[in-house]
Amino acid sequence: MTPFDYQFPYRSQRMPVMARNMVAASQPLAVQAGIRVLQEGGNAVDAALTTAITLAIVEPTSNGIGSDAFALIWDEGTLKGLNASGRSPSAVQRSDYSGDAMPMFGWPTVTVPGAVSAWVAMSERFGKLPFTRLFEAGIEYARNGYAVSPVTARAWAAAPPEFREQEGFHNFLPNGEPPKPGQWFQFPDQAASLEEIAKTKGETMYRGALADEMVASSKRNNWKLQHADLEQHQADWVTPIKKQYGDITLHEIPPNGQGLAALLMLGILGHCNIKQYPLDSADSVHLQAEAMKLAFADAYQYIADPDAMTLNLDEVLSDDYLSERAKMIDMQSAGNPPHGFPNRGGTVYLTTADQNGMMVSMIQSNYCGFGSGVVVEGTGISLQNRGSGFNLIPGHVNEIAGGKRPFHTIIPGFVTRGDQPEMSFGVMGGSMQAQGHAQMVIRIYDYGQNPQTASDAARWRVLEDNSLHLEDGFDPDVSRELAARGHTLATNTPDEAFGFGGAQLIYRPSDQFYIAGSDHRKDGMAAGF
Repeated sequence: MTPFDYQFPYRSQRMPVMARNMVAASQPLAVQAGIRVLQEGGNAVDAALTTAITLAIVEPTSNGIGSDAFALIWDEGTLKGLNASGRSPSAVQRSDYSGDAMPMFGWPTVTVPGAVSAWVAMSERFGKLPFTRLFEAGIEYARNGYAVSPVTARAWAAAPPEFREQEGFHNFLPNGEPPKPGQWFQFPDQAASLEEIAKTKGETMYRGALADEMVASSKRNNWKLQHADLEQHQADWVTPIKKQYGDITLHEIPPNGQGLAALLMLGILGHCNIKQYPLDSADSVHLQAEAMKLAFADAYQYIADPDAMTLNLDEVLSDDYLSERAKMIDMQSAGNPPHGFPNRGGTVYLTTADQNGMMVSMIQSNYCGFGSGVVVEGTGISLQNRGSGFNLIPGHVNEIAGGKRPFHTIIPGFVTRGDQPEMSFGVMGGSMQAQGHAQMVIRIYDYGQNPQTASDAARWRVLEDNSLHLEDGFDPDVSRELAARGHTLATNTPDEAFGFGGAQLIYRPSDQFYIAGSDHRKDGMAAGF
């Protein structure tokens, strides 16, 4: 067990929650739904799925029935990974797209939705409760409504105006406008879809009535999703990738997710002795940001559908390679590093744990808020825009093609020590996720902060152009020193509910109880009993 500092120096004064059974997520109604199934005798997987299904309804600005999902599950001494991301329609070709960048909205960004397949696969392999029980809260809130929570309302209001042009998005605009905080919202079509999914154990989504509706919508909008694309989809059980960091090991979902970037960053920092620099100092932030730039340079170059990748993961995670990358860091100057050359070969996050030691790290996402903006009429299914994660670079491993999984930002994280589980965690928020994973590990394991304090602390974020974004809360002298070292500091502060992510963490100090933290940047909470 890491000895924690129980000081709370940051502006949030949420306290860590300690209990034998735990749920942490970004929306309180979903957390309570998960707690109820634990109290009824369900396990951590039942709680995770109930929470995820409820989140698809009560936080539609980040996920929905048409999302993708990934999970890491600790059970009976082993960690299992699940990749439930979908592929592009098989008939899609590069020539379907013009320009030099993928579109962000509309049917051309839609990939096969995989979240429902994750719900089925996890329940069949690990669940204790009947599948239909997991849907009760989501169905209730969809049919009879809920009061929109404040952070979700802000995200709703920020939805791009282009969404109004997409099929069915008007269903998310009661009286033509986004709902305000506290406004009652209900969407009975979603309740009917959840009932059909529960009754058919997901078959309707890929081979039944809901599949028919999605294909019909694609045809109405002159796109290429076919029944065969849905029928051929499956969620894949995968072996997590990992990297030792000190005396703990961080585990991530393998590509096509960006979890590799978090492992690369920590692997580089393993050669840099970050503990010599004070917490939140310019030296500490500079070192972390420079390591992140190196990690992203490799991630954006090499991560894609596993079937398209030629990267040897063992080689890129080797200490020999990472020590050479670490040597590129200049502590007095910001860099703009290229990718290396190893040998070739809107999102919601939730975590649950039960008194028998099962722990679940799960993430579910539309990608950009409501995703593509397409809401299949009569179903309430908002379709993700994960296809925008492809690129249009000829010959690149992540170039758009039919029947291919795109680069994915969403990643669940998990930490072990020796052969024992220690922390299930994640930080939702686009490219912030890998950066957030590394920052949580560093704060907890290098600087001894408890999970809630680690979540509360101001964060930094490396943007795509390698500029550095500092969240409000850093000492102004730190900003000035980083600028003096050549960092371009971003000035357009994003909404904290998304720009700097949202963390949920469950730490296991012993086999008796857990300690959980939940991000103050989100509506959610941690709860336990």
